[in-house]
Amino acid sequence: MVALVPTLLRQELARLAEAGARLDGRGQWEARDIVLETDCLYNGEGSAKVVWGDTIIYAGVKFEMRTPWPDRPNQGSLMCSAELRPIAGRKYEPGPPSPESIELGRVVDRGIRESGCIDMEKLCIVPGEKVWGVMIDIHVLSDQGNMFDACALAAIAALRTAIVPAERFDVGEDYTLKVKSTPIMASFTRVGGRYVFDPSAEEELGGDERIHITLGDEGHLHSLQKGLKGVFTPEEFAEIFDVAQSRCVDLRKLVANQEGN
Repeated sequence: MVALVPTLLRQELARLAEAGARLDGRGQWEARDIVLETDCLYNGEGSAKVVWGDTIIYAGVKFEMRTPWPDRPNQGSLMCSAELRPIAGRKYEPGPPSPESIELGRVVDRGIRESGCIDMEKLCIVPGEKVWGVMIDIHVLSDQGNMFDACALAAIAALRTAIVPAERFDVGEDYTLKVKSTPIMASFTRVGGRYVFDPSAEEELGGDERIHITLGDEGHLHSLQKGLKGVFTPEEFAEIFDVAQSRCVDLRKLVANQEGN
């Protein structure tokens, strides 16, 4: 019986796809409503909350003073982690990080890191001795689909409003973290034989492979991640990439409206 439900769901998704429709009435490339807030966690140097449909994400930024890596004595560090607990959905369990949470953190991390939006050398305090470590902690309160895009949006918004706590560590005055671009992720899932943007939880359950694309301010590709088994044609990717360009522009405006960086 457990396997029967996804089978019936896949059949219904395929029927809707043939008619150019989706379960919730959206168009193929249409997103759900998105609300972004920043400075919403009192104990974070930077924070953001994203409500994407019924998916709810919090991201917090913290700084630590650490010894640099031996091969990068003049560079700080960046680390991104994600938490998926039972509060996010019944399929998640308590305990050590799951493969899903590890993948989520790494995909978000890669998009930000490869964009070069943070100059790691600017995080150096004393070469070879002290640098800033930037930690992005992501918590999923509700997973109702497309948490990758929601997490990536929360992470970059939190970064762009983060304050480096130099006074607390007695190394100068506090200052706003310099983030020179706004990398944005757009994710697509094959549902009913075609790709859609911003899949819901039901579409992810009854869907197939997915693609995560992170684009920079000028539309440059910073990261590309494919999840699950399956293939896509050059024509499909060209169409997806064009849609990602448009969707990322819209999401970048949401971040810009929250800060003046």
